[in-house]
Amino acid sequence: MLDTITHLKVPMDQDERSACLGPDGSVAHVARVMKMISGRWKLPILFRLFAEPSIRTLQLKRDMPGISQKMLTQHLREMEEDGLIERRDFGEQPPRVEYRLSQAGRALMPVLMAAREFSRDYSAAG
Repeated sequence: MLDTITHLKVPMDQDERSACLGPDGSVAHVARVMKMISGRWKLPILFRLFAEPSIRTLQLKRDMPGISQKMLTQHLREMEEDGLIERRDFGEQPPRVEYRLSQAGRALMPVLMAAREFSRDYSAAG
């Protein structure tokens, strides 16, 4: 079994290994970010909010054909809990709610743009 564990073959001491693989290591942090953006509609929501400073729920639904109201609401709530977006309720009737990227969401956008460029540069077809 130990022969198949490739990270044990990397020549580094235990402290350096835990910096990558420990509970507060690089892998854990990247996995946390991946979990925050995983979901069929989260990336389209993020990129839509990147393009428009503030947008209402109905407009998001119109811009993403195929998303159900339930899934849109679920993803928006998860992204708000993760601190990627901010929700603003105007307290009006009928209800008026707008979403925008939070500071963390804006900070994530260069990472997503870098992932896009990586995909363009190193596509499977290339």
